[in-house]
This record gives sequence, structure tokens and C-alpha cells, in this order.
Amino acid sequence: MKARYQIYTILFQLLCLAANIIALFFLAMLLIEIVRQGGDRVNLNFLLAFPSRHPEKAGIFSAIMGSIFMLLITAMLAIPMGLGAAIYIEEYAHNNRLTRLIKLNIQNLAGIPSIIYGILGLTLFVRGLPLPGLAPGTLGLGRSVLAGSLTMSLLILPIITIAAQEALRAVPDSFRQAGYGIGMTRWQTIRHQVLPLSFPGMLTGIILALSRAIGESAPMIMIGALSYVAFIPTSIMDSFTVLPIQIFNWAARPQKEFHDLAAGGIIVLLTILLLMNAVAIGLRYHFKQKQKNLYN
Repeated sequence: MKARYQIYTILFQLLCLAANIIALFFLAMLLIEIVRQGGDRVNLNFLLAFPSRHPEKAGIFSAIMGSIFMLLITAMLAIPMGLGAAIYIEEYAHNNRLTRLIKLNIQNLAGIPSIIYGILGLTLFVRGLPLPGLAPGTLGLGRSVLAGSLTMSLLILPIITIAAQEALRAVPDSFRQAGYGIGMTRWQTIRHQVLPLSFPGMLTGIILALSRAIGESAPMIMIGALSYVAFIPTSIMDSFTVLPIQIFNWAARPQKEFHDLAAGGIIVLLTILLLMNAVAIGLRYHFKQKQKNLYN
């Protein structure tokens, strides 16, 4: 019986290894093709030029700035709400049926396809809810940076909340009890004991959530982010574009030159995503080592 179990275990491990190798092989082939097609396009002029109908003059500067602008507003909206919700649920809320239902719904929200959030953003923020006595679109924000940021905030809010909840749960309860033992209030214990220990996990979750936001295209397509923007947005009510939308626009063109531009845009977007993930891993390791040295 034990020998059969070991055989099944080895077979399962080999199957998983083969699946990973096949997936990595096709991913590597895809990346090689993208670099081959768009590597020559990625240069300083490409990064600093605005989109153009002439492929040799086209760039992604407005898309990069639009992505950064939208990401900053998204972070300002989603991070305080996500962290606040996690702290309340884990540290203050009673473990009853309502709390468990809220936790379950937050987990479900994190798994909803992003295009659903795009439809929600189109209805709530772009067009505005129709109210009696008001003309349609009166409360709408239009195809603005603010509408896109609010939509993306809804998308990453459950992700940040779940990451913060996991980080708070990872803090041993003995630290809370030690705080109460020296006369700290609950908030003082959370602020001085729990939050510093959970900070690395929270920070990692926030950066990974923001990296998902910057790479999403479906919600931006649904809310009508423009595919051709030859200016930098200076107000939250300005029209805008983002990197995924610019890539989608070029890929939809029939000319091969625009396909090469799309490949170059993909390289830039992948580089940004990899850098954000590397920063998340590096910061987590740094703060974990700092805590380890502090408490040892």
C-alpha cells in the first residue's frame, strides 16, 4: 500500500513538472517572438513620443502618463478603504454569521471577471445612475481619469483587503496579549504591535494589486478609455488612455508596422509589471529580515 502511494506521488509530481515545463516553453516562445518583433521599436523616442497615425513617429508617452495618473488616484482611493476594511474585520468585528458572510463576499468579489467591473464602472461612474427628475448622464463623470480610477479601485479593493487580512492573521496573538498586558488600548496595540508586523504582507499585496490594475484592459475598454490621446491628462476630469488600450489599438490595425509597435508596447508593459513584482518581493524580504533582526 505504501509503495503504491509512493508511485502515485511520483507520477503526480512528474505530471505537474511536465505541465510546468510545457507552460514555460510556450511562454518563452511567446516572449521571444514579442522581443523579436518589437525589440527594435523600444527606444527613447518611442517612450517619449505621442501616438501618431504614422508608425515611424508613434510612441506611448501619453499612455504611460495616463497609466501613472490613473494608478496614483486608484491607490489613493483603494488602499485606505482596503486596509481599513481589513483592520475592522480582523481586529474589531465579532466572529458571527454576518462577519463570515462579509468575508465570503469579499473573496467572491476578488474572483469576479474584470469586465464585470468595467460594466459596473460604465453604469455608475461614466453614465451615472439615472435618478428621478435628473436628465440621463447628469451624475456621470464621463470618460475621465476619475471614472477609470474609481472603476479600478473597485477591482483591486477586495484584493487589497484579502492580502491585508492574511497579513493581520499571520501576526501571533501573543503580541496582542502583550500589548493588553501593559495597559494598551486595542487601537494602540494594533498601531504599535500588529500593524508593524503585518506591514510587509500588506505592502506586498498592495503592490501586486496595483500591478494587476495597470495591466487590465477589459474595464478600460468598457468605460470607453480613448485609444488615441496625443496629450497628457492634467485634470482628473480629462480624457485619457492607458498602456493596454494603446497596445490593443495598435494590434487591431491591419498594418504590420503597428503590430510591431504593439509588440514594443507589450515589452514596456511587461517590464513595468516585472519591476513592480520584483519591488514587492524585495520590500517584503527587506522588512522580514528587519523584523527578524529586531525580535531575535
